[in-house]
Amino acid sequence: MTESTQDPQPQHVLEGILDILTEAVEGGAPGQGTAFLDGTAADGSGNNGLLATLDRLSAEQASQDIHGTSIAGHARHSAFHMEVMVRWERDGDRGPFDWKGSFEPAQVDDGQWDELRVRLRAAYDALCAFVRTQQETEATGDMAGGLTGAVAHVAYHLGAIRQMHKALA
Repeated sequence: MTESTQDPQPQHVLEGILDILTEAVEGGAPGQGTAFLDGTAADGSGNNGLLATLDRLSAEQASQDIHGTSIAGHARHSAFHMEVMVRWERDGDRGPFDWKGSFEPAQVDDGQWDELRVRLRAAYDALCAFVRTQQETEATGDMAGGLTGAVAHVAYHLGAIRQMHKALA
C-alpha cells in the first residue's frame, strides 16, 4: 500500500466549482479524466467543451433556426449570463436584465460569429478572474450558490448546443 500525499492546503470550494466550469467551457484536459464531459484525447481531439464545440461551427450553421432558436443565440445568452454573474456579485447590479433579448440577434455573419466567440471567452475569463479574487475570503452560500448556478447554466446551454449541432447533420 502506498502512502498518499496530501496538499498542505485543501482546495478552496470556489476553485473546485471553477474546475467544473472550466470543463464545461474549455473541455477536459487532454488525456485526463473528466467530471461529466466525454474526455478529450491525449492529442487534443474530442474536446466537447463549449468553446471547442462552437469553434467547429460556421456562422451559417450557428445561425440556423432550430425549434425557434439558434446556436448563436444560445452562445450569446451564455456570454450574457456570465457577464451578469460578475456584475451581480462584484458590483451589486440587480438589473433589470433583458434575458429574452440576450438571445438576439440569433443570426450572425462570419465577423459577428468570431466576435461572439471572443465575447464568450472574455465573459468566461472575467468570471473566473473575479471568482479567484474571492478565494481569500470565506466562501458564502450566495457566492458558492451563484457560481454553482452559473456552472449549471453553462452546462445546460452546452447540452442544448450539442443537441442542436446534431440536428444540423
